[in-house]
Amino acid sequence: MSFWTLLLIAVGVSADAFAVALGKGLHMRRFSLRDAVVIAVTFGAFQAAMPLVGWLLGSAFSSSIRDVDHWVAFGLLGLIGGKMLYEAFSKKADDDEDTDRLRLRELMVLAVATSIDALAVGVTLAFLPVSIGGAVALIGVTTTIVAFVGVVIGRRVGSRFGRPAEIAGGVILILIGLNILLDHLGVLG
Repeated sequence: MSFWTLLLIAVGVSADAFAVALGKGLHMRRFSLRDAVVIAVTFGAFQAAMPLVGWLLGSAFSSSIRDVDHWVAFGLLGLIGGKMLYEAFSKKADDDEDTDRLRLRELMVLAVATSIDALAVGVTLAFLPVSIGGAVALIGVTTTIVAFVGVVIGRRVGSRFGRPAEIAGGVILILIGLNILLDHLGVLG
């Protein structure tokens, strides 16, 4: 798998973290660099850890489903992308209270919630020719950067970019899954 495909996957799975970080930035009364870094690093760490866990789980049973692994990759990425699109189009209005307090428990719940998709991506990566160390590092670093930018943008301009980011992330993951399937079936060169 190419670097660019992995980068697109990293951007796709970081879309949820971006949207949540945007919301956290939106609800800051004052910008705090420390809080922005804590949010970004926490999201990045969870986004890096989950694909590794998923890869370990997928590797455990990859040999038994090798003949259909491309369908599994397509299905998982399609489901994750579809879920992201569904969530982007079905979100209700934001009515959270603005605060300068960063709650550790809330941050952990948000980090886990935004990285569940990355767990499924990790399972998918177990069926593909990829260096899991490089993929995990790229996903973690990308998410850290994207989440930090999300906090900054959220604080400065508001929440109008969260939904488009989730839509783009969902479409990217669906297209990558389709590419994997079509490539394995010999439709693509």
